[in-house]
Parts: sequence; structure tokens; C-alpha cells
Amino acid sequence: MNILFLGDIVGCLGRKAIEKGLPSLKKQYSIDFVIANGENVTRGFGINRSDFINLKQYGVDCVTLGNHYCAQKAVYSFLEDEHIIRPLNLIYEKYGKGSRVYNVNGTKIRVTNVLGEVFSLIKVLDPYTSVVDVVLNDDSNIHIIDFHGESTGEKKAFAYSLKNTVSAVIGTHTHVQTNDDQMLPTGVFYMSDAGMCGGKNTILGAETNSVVEKCILNKKDAHFKYLEKGEMVLNGVLLTVDNVTKKIVSHQKIVYEVEE
Repeated sequence: MNILFLGDIVGCLGRKAIEKGLPSLKKQYSIDFVIANGENVTRGFGINRSDFINLKQYGVDCVTLGNHYCAQKAVYSFLEDEHIIRPLNLIYEKYGKGSRVYNVNGTKIRVTNVLGEVFSLIKVLDPYTSVVDVVLNDDSNIHIIDFHGESTGEKKAFAYSLKNTVSAVIGTHTHVQTNDDQMLPTGVFYMSDAGMCGGKNTILGAETNSVVEKCILNKKDAHFKYLEKGEMVLNGVLLTVDNVTKKIVSHQKIVYEVEE
């Protein structure tokens, strides 16, 4: 079984990258299940209903979220949909689920979404305790966690803490694909960040000049802009799972360029 995990989908070019590139990737690698982080899908900030529906039509089976999960208030009209998962360790959120199980050709794949605590502007429950509560009652064959956070150290410590109780801990949020993909000695696959799906010649998915004006030149009226045309890239990681043991037997970083 082949599972594709894609990093944060950012804005219009991110959606176009999925639309144009995902079908080819699925065919090339015989992919059975697709997970993608969608918290930046709609104009770089949250996700609305139409964009969510399109992602499903393009071939994404599970959309995870992050700190901007409710930036588009329309998300509450579909947050209960089985194809979307909000962060598990939110303190006050009562809608939606932070962990779901998908039956893929007889194999139970659990996907869980958590927010990190380090450098977070949102107060959340301890991610480790929150996930342990799920693991204790879990009968899935494969468990993949999207850890949405800033700190690579926190992400890796979290992965080590779970030992062989989950299949993979894959980071999102920084929009930069890391080179530390590995099977930990504890039996858990780990990667600090899967990267980003969006404009290739951008800064984390946003148009370069707008980021420079806001972050470097400190212009008060500057705001991030998101392009609608340009070269695109899909970042992620492909996990191959043994059909008998349900263990991850190989992994491959994905950097797939898509033309306009």
C-alpha cells in the first residue's frame, strides 16, 4: 500500500498544483490514500467549502488543518465531514474531530492532527497526552500524525515519545521541506516538515515582493499576496506500507514540479 502525505496547500497556486499534479502522481506511484494539509488553501488563510469540495474531487482523501483551521468561518458548515480533521488538542473546540479512521481496501488508516505548543499563539492541550488517549483505544493498522508546529525539536521529541505505538509523525506548518526523513529506532517514521504545495517562485507560498515589504521593509500597509499564475510544486512524502505486517517499509520525499 502506498500513502501520499502532502505538505501545506497554499492559495490558488496550491490548489492548481493539486488539480494538475496529483492525478499524475497517483498514477505514477500507484497511490492508495492521500493526506494533505489544507489550512492555507483559501487565499492563504483557512479553508472554505468550495475549496474543500474541490480538493476531494482532485483526489485528496483526508484534509488536515492547523492553527488557521477556523480562519474561514464557513469551515463549520463542513467540519463534521469525514474527509476533514481539525487539531485534536484544541481546548475549546467542540465541533469536528481531531482523529479519524479510514478503511482503505480492508486496511484501517488512522489520521490524527495535533498542534505544537512551542511558539504557538494558541493555547492548546498537551499534544502527547492528547494522542496517548487516542492510541490506548486504537485498533487501526496504520496511524499517521500530522504535527502542525514551529519547533522541529518539539516535533521530534514527540515522535520519540510515542515509540512504536504509531506509524508516522510528519510535520507541517513551516512550508519548507526538511531533509530529516527517517525511520526512528523506535519504529516510527519521522519528518520535521513535508513542505508546501503552491507557487515555486514564492516565499512560503506568498508572492515575494509582498513578503519583503511586510517582513523586511516593515511597511505598515503591506499584506501577503497570493499569485494565481506561475510555476508550481508539490512537496510531500510517499510511504510504502507492507500489506501483511502493516509496517512502513520504505519512504521517498516528493518534489514534483507542475507547469502552469
